[in-house]
Parts: sequence; structure tokens; C-alpha cells
Amino acid sequence: MSQIIWIARHANRLDFVNPDWFLTAERRYDPPLSEDGFLQAKQLAKRLQDEKIHHIFASPFLRTVQTANTVAEVLDLPIKLETGLSEWLNPEWMDEEPERHPIRELVQIYPRIDTSYTPLIAAKYPETNAQVRARSGQTARCLATDYSPENILLVGHGASVNGAVLGLAGTNTYQAEKVRLCSLFKLVREHPEWWIELKGDTSHLTEIEEMVRLN
Repeated sequence: MSQIIWIARHANRLDFVNPDWFLTAERRYDPPLSEDGFLQAKQLAKRLQDEKIHHIFASPFLRTVQTANTVAEVLDLPIKLETGLSEWLNPEWMDEEPERHPIRELVQIYPRIDTSYTPLIAAKYPETNAQVRARSGQTARCLATDYSPENILLVGHGASVNGAVLGLAGTNTYQAEKVRLCSLFKLVREHPEWWIELKGDTSHLTEIEEMVRLN
């Protein structure tokens, strides 16, 4: 029986558009989507609206929750927050463990969040590139197995998207690359093999960024 795993990077973030936001932000490493980021998320949702997706999993960072929520509203699905899909907790980007918006606050704003879901994999600061790939890859494999044969959507970050794809397809099939904002991967399994049907697709977006950044 086949299974489809969709994997998306979050849409554009406010601090990419307005770097000065970082200087006064209460939670410097947990920015929201930018105005055009919300538009990208809507375009992603439109792309996925006719797909048979049964579950949505998202990193607990605000930008991934907002991206996932936009899709969830169109698909009429809850959102399961999975820390294994979190941002790369890179000490070169972050001088301290990132403070995220508390789950209780997120649930008030985004009631589609499933508070009964317990994350499978932890993300611990600081971590190396190898560690983020390992934990996001493990997360993708665990979710694919636990929810098989249902189709799922994972919403993560540049590094965790790479790790998730690598974790399913393997290094012989996929070499890590810079992942564009709000781009989409589609992996299909005919037991036991996975193959990549879409890789970093941005055809649903009216605009894509000129400079591709991992974080």
C-alpha cells in the first residue's frame, strides 16, 4: 500500500523582510511570517487543497505554525506540533537557546493545534548540522511509520526539511541543498522503497526569494 509524505518549508519570515525587527523583539529567534509570507502560505494551501492529506505536523516555531495553520484551515485538519521538526538550533545563529511562544498562547490564537499530541523527538540547543539532520530524519521516519498508510504533511525549516527528506529517501537518492521558502517536496512509498516525486517545488508561488537562506 502506498503512502505520500509532503514536506514544506515555512513561508517568508518578518526578520528576513525587516532585519531591524530582531533588535527589539521579545522572542528574537521566533519571528512571525511577513506579509508576503502569509500570501505564500495561502498559495501553498491552495496547492494542497485537493490532495488527500490526513495529518499535519509542524515545528512549534511561530512561522511554521502560521504556515501550517493556513493549510490546515483549507484542509480542515488539526495541527500536531512536533519538536523534532524544529529549526536548527545553531549556536552560530543563536547566542542562546531560542525562546518560543508558549503553547498556551499559540492555542488561543490557533485553536487547530491538537493539545493531545505528544511530540516524539526533542530538539536540544546547541546542535550541529549532523544532529539536526539526524533528529529531523528520525522524526520523519517515525511519523511515516506511526501513521502509515495515511498521507501526512510536515512543515519545517530549511535544515529540518533537508533532514526529513534525507531520513526518508536516503543519501543515495537525495543530496542536501538549500531549501527555498515555502517550497514543497513530495515523497512516495511503495513499501519498502521511497522515491522523490517533487523536490523543492515552488510552482505554486507567484514570487520566490532571490537569496536562499537555510534558517
